[in-house]
Amino acid sequence: MSDSSVTSGKKTSKTFLLAALVIGVAVVGAWWWSQNSAEKTAQGPRMGGSFMGAVPVNAQQVRLDRFAVQLKALGTVTPWNAVSVTSQVSGELDKVLFDEGQFVEQGTLLAQIDPRNYQAALLQAEGALQETRAQLASAELDLKRYQGLYKEDSVARQTLEQQQAIVAQYKGTLKVREAQRDAARLDVEHTQITAPISGRLGLRAVDAGNYVSAATTELVNITQDNPIAINFTIPEHELQAVLQAYRQEQPLKVQAWNRDETELLAEGVLDSIDNQVDVTTGSVRLKARFDNPQQNLFPNQFVNVHLQVTVHEQALLLPADAIQFGSNGRFVWQIKDDDTVVIQPIEIITSDGTSSMLRSGLAAGDWVVVEGVDRLRSGSKVERVAPAGSEPAVSTELAVQPVTDSEQAGRGAGKQPQQKPAE
Repeated sequence: MSDSSVTSGKKTSKTFLLAALVIGVAVVGAWWWSQNSAEKTAQGPRMGGSFMGAVPVNAQQVRLDRFAVQLKALGTVTPWNAVSVTSQVSGELDKVLFDEGQFVEQGTLLAQIDPRNYQAALLQAEGALQETRAQLASAELDLKRYQGLYKEDSVARQTLEQQQAIVAQYKGTLKVREAQRDAARLDVEHTQITAPISGRLGLRAVDAGNYVSAATTELVNITQDNPIAINFTIPEHELQAVLQAYRQEQPLKVQAWNRDETELLAEGVLDSIDNQVDVTTGSVRLKARFDNPQQNLFPNQFVNVHLQVTVHEQALLLPADAIQFGSNGRFVWQIKDDDTVVIQPIEIITSDGTSSMLRSGLAAGDWVVVEGVDRLRSGSKVERVAPAGSEPAVSTELAVQPVTDSEQAGRGAGKQPQQKPAE
């Protein structure tokens, strides 16, 4: 085979490989272009930062309604009265006459100390008192006798004065003996330990047969839990609003909720406010009073406290979830009559976490976006849809006036907006 034919064959092979490579690149480029075009077609062209077509959102209306301004705090349930029962005399605990957890009235007999030593001391005091009374009676008879003799100049004045001093001495001794008798009698009474207040007993701290020391050994504790108190604190910057409401004739309502704030345990009133601010925490202590007949509140229980400061009967309210935060402050996405949205700055007076009370920025009946704000741009077209499983939102605050045929034709697109249920 000649050299020219070999060279020609090599050139043909190179040409074929180059053509195959070009065709492969073209096929890959065509596939990529078709995929990218399909994705753009599915997404649609963007205009002004928003998607073409209506963006589904959940919207609600601004409404006029009753709004209670509340302060929330953590509180501790405390007994209205609590007593640690101890004995006022020392001795062996003879009897325990109560059951743990029992409700007792004031004056109920709870326990008894062995009274024999104190009964003996009482007899001794009564004997000494009787002796002193006899001595005083004898001294008074002698005094009368000396007074008669002194008138007859039969005794010296000194003797009469000495007898008068003896009578006065016995009278003083008599008072001492009477006090000793009363103290001994009181000790005998103190051997019977009674409930100082009405309330519920705790667990027994000592059993019968043990030696009890006066004012030292605790027998049991009693807590008065109806009524019951809740102690809580508020920041000092909220104190003035509470004081202004507290000085009014109507008592401030207080609610006690469980830890999860899912169950209302009891309702009461604010009873008292502390007389100073705690400088270490910058807070003020408050005490609320609750009727507790069902024992829903238990001493030392932690609860969530809602203190109602004031009530606005016609407050302008919007859902708290509709409020957004930007560099210029709070704003909402307001839906116009043509179903487009705009950024609307607002001012808030207060909020309870569910609804916020407006100062300015919106009017009753305005629609605001609650869910679906992540895809919105100013001027975006929106479609109102209700959350899955709920009914379409319909305004209940604004009265719906009948519309005539001529008015309907004149309004055109200005119909009352409705929310469609989510697909």
